[in-house]
Amino acid sequence: MQIKSSRRSNRERSDTTRAAILDAAHGLFVARGYAETSTPDIVAAAGMTRGALYHHFEDKKALFRAVAEREASAVAARIEEATIEDLTPREALMIGARAFFDAMAEPGRIRILLLDGPAVLGTREMATIDAANAQRTLEEGLAEAMAPRVCDRANLTATATLLSAAFDRAALEIAEGAPTDLYVEAIGQLIDRLISA
Repeated sequence: MQIKSSRRSNRERSDTTRAAILDAAHGLFVARGYAETSTPDIVAAAGMTRGALYHHFEDKKALFRAVAEREASAVAARIEEATIEDLTPREALMIGARAFFDAMAEPGRIRILLLDGPAVLGTREMATIDAANAQRTLEEGLAEAMAPRVCDRANLTATATLLSAAFDRAALEIAEGAPTDLYVEAIGQLIDRLISA
């Protein structure tokens, strides 16, 4: 029994250490950017040793990837929470669009997911992260809204990829001060054309 308790507490300590490193890295990546953040800065901010960092992450790039994945997952969760109610597929897409823009307005998300992310990890890796998160919710929503039409899977993915790029560009514009409602309406027009075609 004590062995299990010890294992559980080791696991909890490990999870706590990992979370502290991720939190510290997130704060520094947002404030300074990836290039200006060093691993000694991260461990100092986390109150950890470099050994603890390298126990959990291969290098700074792997740590950045984990931060980006956590941010992308939080965006997808916000969309899913907003679209839980009994909505028509179109309503879910529109409410999901606003939820996406609201989620991307969180401090630092634009920098991590849309600016530093592609520069650090490459567009392919960021696309993979997006495909598992916000783009996945978009693809599912489009499939529902287009039903009962059967859409070729590759075509649906390509459509969601293009629409996802429009969402990202809109998020950048909103971050620079453009009105969110303007872009929600514009995205709505694009979605209406797609689902009624």
